[in-house]
Amino acid sequence: MSNTPIITTPRFHCRPLKQGDETAFWPAFSSDTQMRYWGRGPFDDLQEFREYLFDTRGTWNGRTWICEPHGGGDPVFRMVASSNVEQVAEIGYIMVPGNGGRGIARECVSALVTHLFREEGFHRIYADVDPRNVRSNALLERLGFTREGHLRHTMKTHIGWTDTWLWAILSDEWRGGTGKSGD
Repeated sequence: MSNTPIITTPRFHCRPLKQGDETAFWPAFSSDTQMRYWGRGPFDDLQEFREYLFDTRGTWNGRTWICEPHGGGDPVFRMVASSNVEQVAEIGYIMVPGNGGRGIARECVSALVTHLFREEGFHRIYADVDPRNVRSNALLERLGFTREGHLRHTMKTHIGWTDTWLWAILSDEWRGGTGKSGD
C-alpha cells in the first residue's frame, strides 16, 4: 500500500505510527478485554508488542493511523487498512481503554473510509469481525456496511474456534458514515 497520509476529523488528527506509540497502546494490546476478539491473545511482553506494532519483520502489507485529539493528549484510537487485491481494502481498529462511548470510533473510521474511497480510489472496503464483538458489529452497521456472510470456525484463537461476520461497503454505497445506503 502507499504512504500513510494524515487524516483529519472534527476532533482528531490521525497520523502515521511513530516511536512511543507503543506506550500509549500497551493498555489496549495487553488487555484481556480489548484483545478478546483479536486474532491473538493479549501481549505480555512490551518488546514483542513493539515488534508487532511496527511490523519489524515486514510481514504485513498495511498502514496504521494513530488518532489523537486536536488539542493534544495521548492517542485514543488505532486504525489500519491493508490490501492484497487491487481496489479492495480490509480495515481494523482498536480503542485505548477508557475512551469508549464518545463516538471516537465512528468519527475516525468514517474519515478513514471516506479517505480510502475518495482520495485513494478504493472500490470495496471490508472488515472481518467476531459475531460476539457487539460494539464493533454495531459500528459497522451504523456506518452503512452490509453484513455479507457468516463463516463458521474460521480461526482458532486464544479463546478457541471463532466465527466471522464479513462486513463490506462499496464506494457507490458510501454516504460519509450516515448509515444510508445508495439508491
